[in-house]
Amino acid sequence: MTTTLTPLRRIAAYAVCVDSHDRVLLVRASTRSGTPGTWSLPGGAVDHGEDPNHTVVRETAAETGLSVTVTGLQDVLADMRALPERGITIHTDRLVYRVSVRGGTLTDRVERPTDLARWFTRAEAARLPLRAFTARALDLPASSADVVPDEPPEFPSFYAVPGPDGLHRAQRFAAYAVCTDPEGRVLLTRVADGYPGAGCWHLPGGGTDYGEQPGAALIRELVEETGQAGRLVELLGVASHRDAASLGPEGYPIDWHGVRAFYRVVVDQPAPPRVADVGGSTSEARWFAPAELGALPAERLTEVTAEAVQAARLTP
Repeated sequence: MTTTLTPLRRIAAYAVCVDSHDRVLLVRASTRSGTPGTWSLPGGAVDHGEDPNHTVVRETAAETGLSVTVTGLQDVLADMRALPERGITIHTDRLVYRVSVRGGTLTDRVERPTDLARWFTRAEAARLPLRAFTARALDLPASSADVVPDEPPEFPSFYAVPGPDGLHRAQRFAAYAVCTDPEGRVLLTRVADGYPGAGCWHLPGGGTDYGEQPGAALIRELVEETGQAGRLVELLGVASHRDAASLGPEGYPIDWHGVRAFYRVVVDQPAPPRVADVGGSTSEARWFAPAELGALPAERLTEVTAEAVQAARLTP
């Protein structure tokens, strides 16, 4: 039974690194890890306030001795695993990046969670005990199974803990939609009073639940916040933003770090927007024609919405 394990959440970033011989870089988990002997992509946990692009470079250097540069985002996924011997179960939101090597020398480590770093052909990697997320990233069968909790445990979507400076900290993973209909209209939601960005227009979406995949979470949030049934088209990117003293309904400042995955979503049969989650962070939802959206002053859009609208080229 795994239902009595203490639940934890974390965000992590990993590198898919392929050399000129089409070999992939993998690291082996040591006896100091929760899955000794298994192989995975180099990477690890995103520190509070850290951009995941920096995480993957830092962790790859630490685990392999190689300096890499990020060339693109490959995938975003989530998984749960239970570690009964430690009394915990972990939900990890994993950001998988493509990287290339700039230099360095492949190095083994001693007394660390990973102890070996090696290059493998795809055929060689297929015979290794791969972590499930690594096998998925390489399009290979998973040969080692993580222990999965019997069911997702109770865990708040918002969880603040005291930081080293006494200020509460919160790190949250969320999924948002750049959502359009067949007429090219864009769907936005208005932030309710009492929440950061109150009165501004925002992208539909929000924090993912424990054990939930980001795409599934986004479609759920779209229904709850706007009453629309959408379909995922593509992953657009990941953004990281830190607000060192955010003030929301909790009533006290929080050092807030949000990591957000953005997806292009299409609503094939749009309906009049309706907010089902009354009393939450969304007070209104509305379809905007491109010209209407372009006419909105920048201060009436949340920072992430303005960036996403510009990146997706949704305004004239």
